[in-house]
Amino acid sequence: MESTCTDVKNELLSLANPERAVQVARFFKTGPGQYGEGDQFMGLSMPQQHTIARQYLHLSFTETELLVHDSFHECRMVGLLIWVNQNRRATLVQQEIILERYLANRRYVNNWDLVDVTCPHILGPHLMQGDRSLLYDLANEDHLWSQRIAIVSTLSLIRRGQFADTFAIAELLLAHKHDLIHKAIGWMLREVGKRSPNALEEFLHDHVRQLPRTTLRYAIERFDPARRRYYLNL
Repeated sequence: MESTCTDVKNELLSLANPERAVQVARFFKTGPGQYGEGDQFMGLSMPQQHTIARQYLHLSFTETELLVHDSFHECRMVGLLIWVNQNRRATLVQQEIILERYLANRRYVNNWDLVDVTCPHILGPHLMQGDRSLLYDLANEDHLWSQRIAIVSTLSLIRRGQFADTFAIAELLLAHKHDLIHKAIGWMLREVGKRSPNALEEFLHDHVRQLPRTTLRYAIERFDPARRRYYLNL
């Protein structure tokens, strides 16, 4: 008999840790007016969620999508991780189908961890085909998580030594008001710097005075102390 969304959810519930759930809910800012307002947690660790996602690799697309719609954060995470794992084994046609459903359901990809551990792997194959317009469409949406998907997805390009789209999306989002975007941009710039310090410094030379302080601190985290002080004092 084929597994169902309910089977996965029941397994997750069997591992629930109510005390940890309270701590995690606080960490992911679930209070009134916060970015994760109202989200519910079971209290599972990420290794536990990865293990269950691997166990249910062959869960049907329909049942996986039901997981992604669930009110529990861990159900959504496991559903998205199943898509990530399926995507690694998929044909190009299948990858485009997964990407289409991922984007259609991105209102459920509604916290930074859900974005960060999934979007580079699901958007990456599409971006490798050469069409980067999707990144700009997402960056220009008035939707926090779509914008974070746009910048974090460039990690798949950075890992291949391609930085132009990271810089372009960063420029589009530099005036963003939310610190989750400031942190994401800084993270991606730091990733560029790991591979090409010169490319990062060229970007900083042009934009350092426009960068939110959080972005700058993230971007220069790996610089030596003297170089960090130099940029922080500009």
